[in-house]
Amino acid sequence: MTPPELDRKSALFLDLDGTLIDIAATPELVVVPPGLPELLSHLHHLLDGALAVVTGRSIAVIDRLLAPFLATAAGEHGVVLRYEDGTLEETQAGIAMPEAWRASLAIAAERMPGVLLEPKPHGCAMHYRLAPEHGDDVWRLVRALVAEDHPSFRLIPAREAVEIGPRGASKGHAVERLMAQAPFAGRSPIFIGDDFTDEAGMNAARAFGGQGLRVAEVFGGEPSAVRAWLKRGADLLASRSAAVDALPTRITA
Repeated sequence: MTPPELDRKSALFLDLDGTLIDIAATPELVVVPPGLPELLSHLHHLLDGALAVVTGRSIAVIDRLLAPFLATAAGEHGVVLRYEDGTLEETQAGIAMPEAWRASLAIAAERMPGVLLEPKPHGCAMHYRLAPEHGDDVWRLVRALVAEDHPSFRLIPAREAVEIGPRGASKGHAVERLMAQAPFAGRSPIFIGDDFTDEAGMNAARAFGGQGLRVAEVFGGEPSAVRAWLKRGADLLASRSAAVDALPTRITA
């Protein structure tokens, strides 16, 4: 597949880990490539604000990793939305994972070297990338806490990890909410992601007449290729904008 050209009516929805930045051994070890925040800021300007980061990370972590870039974002797979004007919206207000679950998972992680518990404001993730032999054990633990029909929480598969999060939120829901408001409304959305949780966002983008692009299929599995495409898109948009600005102004009597 060939990624589309960006134009001034595009709206970008971008996953973070595995899409904009490379997956690392642990969430804390990710490296933000030089120039990425500036590139996102440039695209945000060229698209009149129609760019959102949609990720499993919390809003606070998004802002820390991508500083000084600050814009629309959906954190924790759509549990928390931040709109272009800075307004925050909790789609599952008041719902947070029981502390007893978090405590039991923390104790279990200590007994399995290489397994990492990543706390989040409304849930948590258990990573076993460094200890794949414990993957089945991790899944047994979380399934014992969260049944398939649990009314408030669900299990979210990820790359060598599993997350517990509120049932009513998804990246698809985040796209739907954002597309209902400026500056996204009426635009053609492009959602780019690399993982299971991104599928809902891709489907929502397609439902709005846009595209959902998998990093593995369209960009060879390389976040660097995603960044290169974004850079080409920014250059194209900037050149077109400059050409329009250079047109003579018609004066009418």
